[in-house]
Amino acid sequence: MKDFQKKNVDSRFTVVRLSISGEKFEIFVDPDHALKFKKGETHEYEKAIAFDEIYSDAKKGVRISDEKLKKHLKTDNNQEALKIILEKGELLLNTQQRKQKIEEKRKQVITIISGNYVDPKTKIPHPPQRIEQALIEARVSIDPIKNTDEQIKGIIEELRKVIPMKSEISKLKITIPAQYAPQSIGILKKFGTVESEEWKNDGSLSSVILVPPGSKITLIDKLNSLTKGNIIADSIE
Repeated sequence: MKDFQKKNVDSRFTVVRLSISGEKFEIFVDPDHALKFKKGETHEYEKAIAFDEIYSDAKKGVRISDEKLKKHLKTDNNQEALKIILEKGELLLNTQQRKQKIEEKRKQVITIISGNYVDPKTKIPHPPQRIEQALIEARVSIDPIKNTDEQIKGIIEELRKVIPMKSEISKLKITIPAQYAPQSIGILKKFGTVESEEWKNDGSLSSVILVPPGSKITLIDKLNSLTKGNIIADSIE
């Protein structure tokens, strides 16, 4: 961390603002690290803080008084105050940062939908390009701050007004010969959710796995490649 010098504030940084009783408490942060901290993906708040100063107006470099800090944040410890503002404040992204985050979320949304939903008529996943076009047609708004998992349900509801979609999770029972069983576990977990697994007396592995439609073919191909075609895969209704 370093002291504030307005002319040297990097455009990559943004502001977190906490408002209490009409008073504004603002700090400069790295948006990526700040997002990770606010989502609970890291507890290293220090990496998010760009400068050790707290402001009433960060853009103008106007520092908040120690009296207001103590009155409203109930602490005169600067590091503790920085952490409180980061935890409870609102992350304000600039136009470029907001655009970048929305694009990242959009790609995540497309990947999730193409991997987990199909056209009910064809039972085939919609191509990513069709999903992207549907997002435009449905005028779906993607929040750059919220976790993708928090938004996906609402987005799918909007998209269903434009294209038909059905969740088509396959349940498979897969049996793998003993010599390939240990290496197969990583593949199974990568492409699906292992519901149960049973190790046979001969060392072979029998697993029941839930697989998104976009991953089913890839999973079978990977296992066939590993075992030289020596797997048994049955669909469970």
